[in-house]
Amino acid sequence: MKIFSKIAVLCFTVSLLFIQSAEAAKNADNKVLPASLEKLPMAESEGEYTEEEWKVLEKDYKHVTKDRNIILALEMMKTSVGSYSRDAILGANLTTKPIKVQFKDLAEINPSFQNYDAAGSIMKSKLYININEKHKDAPPMALAALLSHEALHQDKFNSINEETYAWTMEAAVWTQLSAKYPEKIDYNSPLVRREEKLKKLFLKGNYTDEFIRKSIKINPAYQNLPSRSPGFEDRL
Repeated sequence: MKIFSKIAVLCFTVSLLFIQSAEAAKNADNKVLPASLEKLPMAESEGEYTEEEWKVLEKDYKHVTKDRNIILALEMMKTSVGSYSRDAILGANLTTKPIKVQFKDLAEINPSFQNYDAAGSIMKSKLYININEKHKDAPPMALAALLSHEALHQDKFNSINEETYAWTMEAAVWTQLSAKYPEKIDYNSPLVRREEKLKKLFLKGNYTDEFIRKSIKINPAYQNLPSRSPGFEDRL
């Protein structure tokens, strides 16, 4: 939901939350399962889940997606700095309805979107996050980072401030989750390569948006954006 006061508070605390979470992850056992899955009965082989276990999660996310990789990504977002974006996907957004998340050939939306990693759309007051189908097999924590970004775009308006906040959130989530699940990183994944680039900018700026903002300002795709948009009126 684009309410500036809530987003501003989140922006000022994202670095602190990341540092605290990263420290907790560093001290925790090297677990590969999202928190909610760990509460379910374990399958005989670790990391494999019975259909009964998946039915629990698929019921929870039936209004968002049926894709199990996306479900895993949303589960990972629960205990990350992207939990606000997860709430937005589940319905805490401007439409008050769950956001539909799906893999799609983005050229079907607009030919110019063919090489985009994701694109949002709205139909009949329902929001959609369309992820490029080439990322269908991406690691779930990379999808979690991407979704943490895309869920912040909830209307037809956009701005440098909004993109800066969204890209910084994505970088923070990837930095946190890649530290928590290092064994799940696939460096051959195009989406992981995107996230690693963002992570470098995030770390270079000492966990701030400094270099991400600079990168956005010189990106040709954002040259015509205003500096502010609803919910992002002030510099974050």
